[in-house]
Amino acid sequence: PPPTDAPINRPPSPPGHPRFFNQLFSGLDHHALAGRLLTETLNTSQYVPGGAGGGLSPRGVFTPPHCAPRYTYEIAPVFVLMEEVVLAKLRELVGWNSGDGIFCPGGSISNMYAMNVARFQRFPESRQQGSRALPRLVLFASEECHYSIQKGAAFLGIGTDNVVLVRADERGKMIPEELEKEIERVKSEGAVPFFVSATSGTTVLGAFDPLGPVADVCQRHGLWLHVDAAWGGSALLSRKHRQLLAGIERADSVAWNPHKMLTVGLQCSAFLLRDDSGLLQRCHGAGATYLFQPDKFYDVTFDTGDKTVQCGRRVDCLKLWLLWKAVGTEGLEQRVDRAFACTRYLAAEVKRRDGFQLVLEVRCVALQCPHRGDVAPAIKERMMKEGSMMVGYQPHGTRPNFFRQIVTSPAVTRADLDFFLDEIERLGCDL
Repeated sequence: PPPTDAPINRPPSPPGHPRFFNQLFSGLDHHALAGRLLTETLNTSQYVPGGAGGGLSPRGVFTPPHCAPRYTYEIAPVFVLMEEVVLAKLRELVGWNSGDGIFCPGGSISNMYAMNVARFQRFPESRQQGSRALPRLVLFASEECHYSIQKGAAFLGIGTDNVVLVRADERGKMIPEELEKEIERVKSEGAVPFFVSATSGTTVLGAFDPLGPVADVCQRHGLWLHVDAAWGGSALLSRKHRQLLAGIERADSVAWNPHKMLTVGLQCSAFLLRDDSGLLQRCHGAGATYLFQPDKFYDVTFDTGDKTVQCGRRVDCLKLWLLWKAVGTEGLEQRVDRAFACTRYLAAEVKRRDGFQLVLEVRCVALQCPHRGDVAPAIKERMMKEGSMMVGYQPHGTRPNFFRQIVTSPAVTRADLDFFLDEIERLGCDL
């Protein structure tokens, strides 16, 4: 049926109830079975990878539901509606009453979408005429930003030379005053600033840029503000920690990866847009007539596949929807709070033990063996050869190599964190 008439079957138990999954999978889903048969028979013209074969096909045995294709409402009505519901809930957590968005294959693509949409919004002619119709465009991000910012600039033809990395403070947060200085410098050179990417949860130090002051700078200069909250966005679910993202509601776009802090199955990445005028569709849409005909019998705004640069997409929203239904909003909040609590415990243990040094008082714990930068690689080599742990190390600026431990899994216990430190002590006792 059309979206407005679609029946919704709900299990009797509410989200977060212990029996939710039991009732969800307690019997045969006749609607899903009928849909599967219809889309896999030989006389169905709708393109569905997998073909005929019913339950004997490899796709039926090995491929989970989230791998079903999804470009139009008619081919995946439930998943299209599910994505809209989940995106609306994420936007609500950001602080927007309306907007747009799409699930993407990773936060790197979300960041690139933000750059592309920002450029199109400022220079709509760029879609048809390309870079020859544009002045020299420059974007800005913290020196602690994710490397996808530079990759995205390269892919979009902006060029990595036109990515200005703004100085961060000693805790890894972008300095708004430095951002404004760089914007003024770029303007004086005759270039056109158009985009600022702030980071909520940097990859190495776990820093959260001051979004309010950064938004003030963007507002003064008329720049698009994107927040790369791939890592830290899930703190919005926590009443204790959402203040880390204070001001995110002023952003024009947000990247958020539930597969990180919420540990939803990889991959699950949302690109959220404050604009609700169809900007994403106008920027990316190609209007392929074999899929996105305008004269269908239902509201074609539900054919969301043209908002992306892909064609077929996996149903990544299903994984988040299922987790959210299973544990509820309170359960997701508990996951976030527990991750922060484990981080605090590990930091306290590092301070308490001789031979360890905390690199910074940050949300994402990073550990450093002091004095010699060659200690961490030697311990890492022994660790890998014994197969006892897999923990990465790295240098940072003038700091020597240090171990960087990320705590997100809800299964991690204090005993696991103690073992992590005990094992480093054991492997490095003679170094």
